[in-house]
Amino acid sequence: MKRIQLTLLAIILILSFTATGQAGPRLSGDIVIFHAGSLAVPFMEIAGEFMRKHPGVHVIREAAGSRSCARKISDLNRPCDVMASADYTVIDSLLIPDHASWNIKFAANEMAIVYHKGSRGAKRINQSNWHEILCEKKVRFGRSDPNADPCGYRAVLTMKLAEKHLKQPGLAAKLLKKDTRYIRPKETDLLALLESNTIDYIFLYRSVAEQHGLQFLLLPDEVNLKRVSLTDLYKTVSVEISGKKPGTKITKKGAPMVYGVTIPKNSRNPKAALEFVKFLLDENRGMAIMRRNGQPSIVPSGTKTYEELPRVLRKYAKRG
Repeated sequence: MKRIQLTLLAIILILSFTATGQAGPRLSGDIVIFHAGSLAVPFMEIAGEFMRKHPGVHVIREAAGSRSCARKISDLNRPCDVMASADYTVIDSLLIPDHASWNIKFAANEMAIVYHKGSRGAKRINQSNWHEILCEKKVRFGRSDPNADPCGYRAVLTMKLAEKHLKQPGLAAKLLKKDTRYIRPKETDLLALLESNTIDYIFLYRSVAEQHGLQFLLLPDEVNLKRVSLTDLYKTVSVEISGKKPGTKITKKGAPMVYGVTIPKNSRNPKAALEFVKFLLDENRGMAIMRRNGQPSIVPSGTKTYEELPRVLRKYAKRG
C-alpha cells in the first residue's frame, strides 16, 4: 500500500510539473531587463512567451540605447536582471568586470537606409546614388547618438566605409555635418520622425525596418557591417565616443554587428534571470523568435568569459 501511495504521489508531482511547464521550484517575482531599442519587438514577444511558461514571473522591459542601458547599471547603480546590448562590446567595455562577469553573443544584424513611399527621392534611390540623395538640400535624414547607441556609431562607421567603397573623399564629413538636429538617443526614436514626414531617411538596422513594415535599401556588404569575413575591412574605419568615465574617450573600430547578453551583478532575481537567458538562447524558443524578426542567431559563439559563465549556459557559447 505504501508503495502504491508513493507511486501515486510521484505521478501527481510529474503532472504538476508538466502543467506548470517546469520541474523544480516555481519562479516568481519581477525580472528587470534593460535592452537595446532594436530588440523591442522580439523581446516583447519573448517576454510574453516566458511569462506564459512561468506565470509567477513579471518581466519589466526598458528599451534604450545600449550604452545608455549600461550606464544605468554602472553609473546610476540601477538594479537590472538581464542586460541585452546591440553591441556585445558595450558589455565588455562598460560592465565587465565591475558590474558583470560574463557575456554571450547571440544575434546579428546589418545597417540599412530606411524610408517610406513619401520620402523625397524614394523612387530614385539605389545602391549607387543613395549618398547623393541624402546630401540633397531638401532631403532630411536621421541617425541616433553615437555616445548613447551602437546604431549611432555604426551609422558613422557606415558613412566612412561608404566613402572608401565609393571612392568619394569627404563624403563621410559631408554627411556627418548635415541634419544633426535629427540625432536622437536611440534608433527607434527616429521612427516617429519618419512616420510624420519630418525626415525622409534613417540609418537603421534592417531588422527594425522589417519589424515595422518599412521600406529599406540594402547596402553593399563592404558598407553594411554584416559580414564576419569582412572584419579586416570594417576595422579600417573608426569613431571616437565617450569612455567608461565622464570626460574620457574611446576609439571604436568598425566590426560586424553582434548582440550580447549578460546578467549584471546587481540582479535582484538572478534565478529567474538565468531562466530567462536560457529561454532567450534556446534555438526553438527565444532564438526562433529572434530569427522571425530579422535577427539571425549566432549561438553558440566564442566568448573570452567562458570560464565565468554559469554552467547551464556554457552550451550556448564557445571558448575564445
